[in-house]
Amino acid sequence: MCNMTVKRLFAPSDMTKGKPWEKILVFTIPMLIGNIAQQLYNTVDSIVVGHYVGDNALAAVGSASPILNLLLVLFMGISVGAGVMVSQYFGAKERKELSKTIGNCITLTAIATILIMIIGALGIRPLLEILNTPESIIDWCTSYLMILLLGIAGVAYYNILCGILRGLGDSISALVYLLIATVINIVLDIWFVAGFHMVVTGVALATVIAQAVSAVLCFIKLCRMRDIFDMGPRYLKISSSRSLNIIRLGLPSGLTQAIFSMAMIVVQSLTNSFGELVIAANVIIMRVDGFAMMPNFSFGTAMTTYAGQNVGARRYDRVEQGTRQGTLIAVATSTIITGLILIFGKYLMGIFTSTAELVTLSANMMKILAVGYIAMAVTQCLSGVMRGAGDTMTPMWISLITTVAIRVPLAYGISYATRTPELPNGAYQCIWISLLCSWIFGAVITWLFYMKGGWKKKALALDKN
Repeated sequence: MCNMTVKRLFAPSDMTKGKPWEKILVFTIPMLIGNIAQQLYNTVDSIVVGHYVGDNALAAVGSASPILNLLLVLFMGISVGAGVMVSQYFGAKERKELSKTIGNCITLTAIATILIMIIGALGIRPLLEILNTPESIIDWCTSYLMILLLGIAGVAYYNILCGILRGLGDSISALVYLLIATVINIVLDIWFVAGFHMVVTGVALATVIAQAVSAVLCFIKLCRMRDIFDMGPRYLKISSSRSLNIIRLGLPSGLTQAIFSMAMIVVQSLTNSFGELVIAANVIIMRVDGFAMMPNFSFGTAMTTYAGQNVGARRYDRVEQGTRQGTLIAVATSTIITGLILIFGKYLMGIFTSTAELVTLSANMMKILAVGYIAMAVTQCLSGVMRGAGDTMTPMWISLITTVAIRVPLAYGISYATRTPELPNGAYQCIWISLLCSWIFGAVITWLFYMKGGWKKKALALDKN
């Protein structure tokens, strides 16, 4: 009996049956725990570096993050495209198409890994210089990013294979493997930095090793799912039409992340102009923000899988019902998180540093962002539904508008408008006020496009080509 329960727990989930809110919640919870564990990668890095090395090293790790995210967008795009196609073919019970899609994803990831390693290795240092990275941290930033690039295959395959597993409705396996990898990362972080005094290179090396372990475990899991799809050399052969579908569906999401990362890089240049203290405060805020945003991202991904499977089964009434229920749960969750940040924000910041001025600065700025998490709950859930249905372009355009047309100009505009002899670069609060405004506007426009209903016409053609 116990063995059957465990098997059922780790089995793919058919989300076209049962209560929508229950299916969404059961899928979301393990993924949320997994996303929190994923965030621990960066958070532990920051805590270890902040306490054992210093605030400058903390600033170095944080300054490198937007660049790394930009380099990873291709993998994120493949992952989203894979998740959409896998969920729809699984919902439609198309075994052959499902098998070919998974095989193509594995091959595309190998190609993308090589491209990113080459591009990244050539462009890291010049990009850091363009962004006005302080001389005191630029060498650390470069070393950190180079090591992560050398081991990028691990994070690439983990993300793609997790996208496939989640498309099949299995969020438990990815969670278990990520928790294992997180423990490895924490142990190696402390060992390399505190024990061997490897500074930021030790942090990067620990992350690379841990991510490689999680990728291998995901691959082994997929190899054992022969009752759902087939794996073999013939399925690894690139199909131009299928690969184009993966890219077509995934590229807008990848570009969305690229747009966000580019905006972060541009704003990072503004942040750098305020000096090391504000840079370090921004790092801490983004780490806490990463945790606060996890429920929203988790519900968004759950809605993508839920919508994908039900669109594949042509259950549009069930999609709309699940959207209402899932979004309501996500908003309630984010409301609680907002309250916790407003009450306990200062204590959260104290985890990362013992510098009193840095704690106070970070806590005050975090309060600016807090309400925005409720708006992001709406954005992520509704965008997830549209992506699952095959409409990945609309969320991309919304992201383009909110980041390029609102966030970046607003940040620099407030900075310019608040310049004084005492503040030659303006008020540093512009960094977070602009982000809050972009989140709120994004929620409004996403809701309008969801209600318009264009996503209902974007279902993947379930053909046999």
